[in-house]
Amino acid sequence: MSEPQNITVLGAGVIGLTSALVLANAYPAAKVTVVAKHFPGDRSIEYTSPWAGANWSSMAHDNGPLEKYDEVTFKRFGQLIDGEIVWGCKAIKKGEGNEVGLGRMGMWGIYDSSVEEAGILSEGTGKIWYDELVGRLGYLSKEALPKDAVFGLDFPTTFRINTAVYLNWLQSQVLSRGINLVRRQYTSLTSALTSFPSTTLLINATGIGPLNLTDIRDTNLYPTRGQTYLVAEPQTPITRMYEFERLNKYFRSPKRIDPTTSYVFPRPLGGGVILGGSREDHSWSDVWDEDLGQEILQRCCALCPELGRPADLQVISRNIGLRRRFAASRKGGPRIEVELGTWGVPVVHCYGHSGAGFQSSWGTAERVLELAQKALGYGASKL
Repeated sequence: MSEPQNITVLGAGVIGLTSALVLANAYPAAKVTVVAKHFPGDRSIEYTSPWAGANWSSMAHDNGPLEKYDEVTFKRFGQLIDGEIVWGCKAIKKGEGNEVGLGRMGMWGIYDSSVEEAGILSEGTGKIWYDELVGRLGYLSKEALPKDAVFGLDFPTTFRINTAVYLNWLQSQVLSRGINLVRRQYTSLTSALTSFPSTTLLINATGIGPLNLTDIRDTNLYPTRGQTYLVAEPQTPITRMYEFERLNKYFRSPKRIDPTTSYVFPRPLGGGVILGGSREDHSWSDVWDEDLGQEILQRCCALCPELGRPADLQVISRNIGLRRRFAASRKGGPRIEVELGTWGVPVVHCYGHSGAGFQSSWGTAERVLELAQKALGYGASKL
C-alpha cells in the first residue's frame, strides 16, 4: 500500500481538524496542511462549528454507518475526559471538566410527537440504538412533561461541549503535530490543488462550501439559519440539559421559521448557557430577529425553571449560525466518499453533517482514514 506524502485538508471546522489529527497519526511521515478561510476564534455565519450548542444527542437511526460514527465519538469523548490516550492526545481530568472542553451531564429529550414519529427508532430494529450507551434511557412521567409534549426521554449521561474550548484544543493538537495551517479561500478544488501541487491526498471538509465550489456544485446542500443566546450561568445551578423538539409544528409550518426547537445547554468550564433555537431553511441572513429571540427566551425559561424569568437572564451574546438538528442541510445526509480520476489524486469528501458535526466527528474522521487507505491501496473509483 502506498502512503500519501502531502495531505491537504480543506476546512478547519470540527470535521476538518479532527480528520487532520487522525490522518497525521496514521501517516506520521506525511506533511499535513489544513487550508481554510476561518479558524478557531473566528466569528462568521459561514464558520458553523463555533455556533453549535453543543452536545451529544444522536438523531441517527439508519441502523448503519451514521449510528456508528456517533457511537465512536461518544466513546472517544469519554476517553478524552477520563485522561486516556487517544491518537496521541491525552486529556487531563480536572473535576467535572477538562482542558478539552467536554463535560458529562444528563439530559431530558422531549417531543411533541409519538415515539414512532420522532425519528429516533432505528430502521429494521424499531429500537433506540444508544439506549445502553447512555446508561439506559428512562421515560419521563406525564407530570414532568411540558403541557404540549407527548413523551420525553431521560438520558442518565451524555456529553456537553464548550465549543470555543474544544475547537481551540483541536487546533492546539494539530499544531503540536507539526500540521501546517494556511488561511486561504478557494473557489474550486482544482484551484486548491493548483496552489498545492505536491498534494497526494485531498480531504474536502468544507461544510456548506461545496454548494458554491465550481467543480462540485452540490445542490443537495442548503443553509439552515438558526438563532441562539449565550447567557450567564444562573444563581441556581442547572443539573441537566434540555431539548424540546416540536416536530409537528415544524413540519406543519409553511415557512418553517418557527422557534420549533427549544434547548438549554449549560457549557462546561465557565462557558455559560446556550439557549435556542430556531431553524429557517435556505436563509443566509445574519440579521437578528428580536421577536424570535424573545420567544426563544420565554420557551427556554418555561423548559428550565433554574433560569428564572427572561428578565432575569444576563445575555452575553446573540448568535446567528447555520445548521441545526432536524434540518437536513444536505438532502440524503452527509457525503462521505472518495473520488479518483477527477482531480488526479484521491479526494475524500466529508461534509454535509447538518447538526451532527461534533457528535459524529471522530467516527467520520476514522471513515475518512479508511477511505483514504482503500483508495491508496486498491484504486477503486468509489468505496
